[in-house]
Amino acid sequence: MAVIPVIVKHQGKRHEVELDPTSTGETFKYQLYSLTGVEPERQKILVKGGQLKDDTDLSTLGAKPGQTIMMMGTPSGDDGAGLFERPKEKMRFVEDMTEAEAARAEGATPAGLINLGNTCYMNSTLQTLRAVPELQEELLRYSGSVFGGSSSRGGFDPSQFSLGGAGTSIDLTASLRDLYKQMSETQQGFEPLVFLNALQTAFPQFAQKSKTGHGLAQQDAEEAWSQIVSQLRQKLKIKDTAVISGSSSTESSTATKKEEEISFIDKYLAGRFESILECDEPSAKEGGEEPVTSEDVFLKLDCHINKDINHLRDGILAGLEEKVEKRSPVLDRDAVYTKKSRIARLPKYLTVHFVRFFWKREAQKKAKIMRKVTFPPELDVVEFCTETLRKQLVPVRDKVREVRKDEEDVTRARKRQKLAHKQEEDRKADGERVLKATGPADEKELVKSKQTEGKMGEKADADTEMVDAVYKTDAEYEAERAALIKAAKKDLFALINQDLAADEGANMSGLYELRGVVTHQGASADSGHYTSYVKKQGALDPKTGKRKEDDGKWWWFNDDKVSEVDADKIDMLSGGGESHSALILLYRAIDLPTAEEVKD
Repeated sequence: MAVIPVIVKHQGKRHEVELDPTSTGETFKYQLYSLTGVEPERQKILVKGGQLKDDTDLSTLGAKPGQTIMMMGTPSGDDGAGLFERPKEKMRFVEDMTEAEAARAEGATPAGLINLGNTCYMNSTLQTLRAVPELQEELLRYSGSVFGGSSSRGGFDPSQFSLGGAGTSIDLTASLRDLYKQMSETQQGFEPLVFLNALQTAFPQFAQKSKTGHGLAQQDAEEAWSQIVSQLRQKLKIKDTAVISGSSSTESSTATKKEEEISFIDKYLAGRFESILECDEPSAKEGGEEPVTSEDVFLKLDCHINKDINHLRDGILAGLEEKVEKRSPVLDRDAVYTKKSRIARLPKYLTVHFVRFFWKREAQKKAKIMRKVTFPPELDVVEFCTETLRKQLVPVRDKVREVRKDEEDVTRARKRQKLAHKQEEDRKADGERVLKATGPADEKELVKSKQTEGKMGEKADADTEMVDAVYKTDAEYEAERAALIKAAKKDLFALINQDLAADEGANMSGLYELRGVVTHQGASADSGHYTSYVKKQGALDPKTGKRKEDDGKWWWFNDDKVSEVDADKIDMLSGGGESHSALILLYRAIDLPTAEEVKD
């Protein structure tokens, strides 16, 4: 029996195939595999009567020369599936791992911290600070000893340890290093005894007993955060390379690099204000009193809360302007001054403090402001900056938003194309069905269907000549998308200000993403309960050493209880009652392309 030339349509392309009526459906599928790359088991071939099966005798199809046959399916490489291969590395099961190896495995639940008696304020603070990977890395390089003498990074001698022991000298930075290392080697709840002793030794306020006389008193997590960060600022020093250029344009080409020792905190978590202090009274200005400019380092931004504050932005703006009473040299008396501050340097990690606690004199305790204040998952701080810094940040920020929009447009277009392709294949598959009239009702339906098709055909002819659409494969789409992203990254990298790029610990776009939240539940700072939320990191790619995109979920640290929660949970931490409300936010500068990523 002679072969029959047919047309097979697949993903908008037409393939001329010789169909052998003496063979089976399986043979025909292998013919198409050689043309399209779609494996036989992944092919869906639509013929009269349904889908072509492997054992179908092709002579029963009644195929005619030039007949069009529809095929659906994609090669296995398009969706990540593929042929079975021998693993390059020997598979290891969790049961075969040590406790430390299991704790470092991808997807492992991080260690919680056991409450030692009203120490939830400390536990939540430590878990959130641990969300700064640069801090963990730098602590491992710190050579100080917890109890003095030689370094104790290999562990500590219990005989040297006595909780609350008088006169015991304990290095808080070294104890934090050891604590984080020990936490990285377990998934169980860990007792931070040594660190608590170090904190109480450095800051005796945290050793206060509760009013009942049983156990420790509850403390303010913000005070613990500030004291720990201030101690790290003094002790944790790093080598930093500063670029020093000549004073003239001719000397700038001979810029030199100088290595200097600076604080880790100053590099990654500290910003700088430029402030103007000016007397409110016109008589002072008329008398010749000039505004005073100054620069100040800040370790956190305060979000002040009052009846008019509903959003984080409003609270930060309120905190950048304050009234100060001081003596005026011109008026020779005390006067009210206004201090206006703007940010001249943005750190890579930005801490924001909701000022929710205030001293209530009649109750003799720190009361809590319950008002709901919303905060965004991505914070734009450009408007809080000096004019000079704004000019450096705005081009990068706007380009980031443009690139994101382009990526969203490409993704939406791809979804529309896939939907249109599927609809076309379904429509053509339905077209293979022959409507036969078997009675008056069917005859009437057939006439109606043909009339509808005729009208649609006339409209199509009037509008434009119909042509076969060409649909891209997933592989072609991904290649185009990768090229688009690469070009966008190059454009974005070219816009980064070089002065900012030279400061490794600075934010170069003015945009921050939320990475950690310390929350408080209760009505006052001296009671209630603290917990923390830390956004999960993406899996580490062993080939590139970089982290993949995260899944958007968060770890909730409730002392030694650790659970995974959705991002929706974070939206519920804005306050408005005694339930968990955000007290401290930790933001991280968004990632920008590096020179390595944009290299050809």
